[in-house]
Amino acid sequence: MGSQYGSLIMLVVLFAIMYFMMIRPQKKKEKEVQNMRNTLSQGDEVITIGGIHGKVVKVSDEIVVVELSHAKQRIEFSKWAIGSVVKKGKEKIEDKQEIVEEVDEDKE
Repeated sequence: MGSQYGSLIMLVVLFAIMYFMMIRPQKKKEKEVQNMRNTLSQGDEVITIGGIHGKVVKVSDEIVVVELSHAKQRIEFSKWAIGSVVKKGKEKIEDKQEIVEEVDEDKE
């Protein structure tokens, strides 16, 4: 009877290890990617899942218009096709600089 509980406990421990080593990190990564896609804004430099590099020109609910550097061509992509953001747009960087300047003025 004791060996039955031992094997049951080992099975539960095995599932717990699998959850924390495989399932949980994957869900965390999916949330980060979804957040990145939801926070896309005009001026962000992105790479699509197909390897196309460009700058975001327009963002709507499901479509992102990316401008390529060569001949200023514009291509529409689904949001799910954006693989990563290389650099955030100028507007966000300027906003952060203004906040830092305001904080520095408050300290003086």
